Amino acid sequence: MADNSKKPAGTPEKKANRRGAARLAAVQALYQMDIAGAGINDIFAEFESHWLGNEVEGDTYLPAEAAFFRDVVSGVVRDQKKLDPLIDEALSKGWPLKRIEAILRAVLRAGAYELQHRKDVPGRVVVSEYVDVANAFVDREETGMVNAVLDQIGRQFRGDEFGRG
Repeated sequence: MADNSKKPAGTPEKKANRRGAARLAAVQALYQMDIAGAGINDIFAEFESHWLGNEVEGDTYLPAEAAFFRDVVSGVVRDQKKLDPLIDEALSKGWPLKRIEAILRAVLRAGAYELQHRKDVPGRVVVSEYVDVANAFVDREETGMVNAVLDQIGRQFRGDEFGRG
């Protein structure tokens, strides 16, 4: 999905915008891997040459921080067997991760990965960014679920930032 937000002419690219674009691209890549069974090397090649910072089907995609994109995608792939049980535990009983839409699985996995491994990014920023990414694809009720699940995971890994409770 494209980010059609406009920025003032002459405004320098902000690192946050490039990371936001990388998060959106990472979620799309993880979704594509989940649905189509695409391999990670094919995904990296396709997204880096075709999607990141280019125009696709009439929509211009923001330039993304490629290293951040690669870290999130490869980290989720590497740690998925550890991330999925964490997410399952944070989800409402009766709604295991496998019952969640594929796009939301990708959002939750990427957010959980960042909360656990990217200590250079404030936890509340991670939660907020992935709620925004989810908002591009799903309804408000589902973004509320993303917020609640990632907040719970954030409290587990970054209790000092979120407060225990």
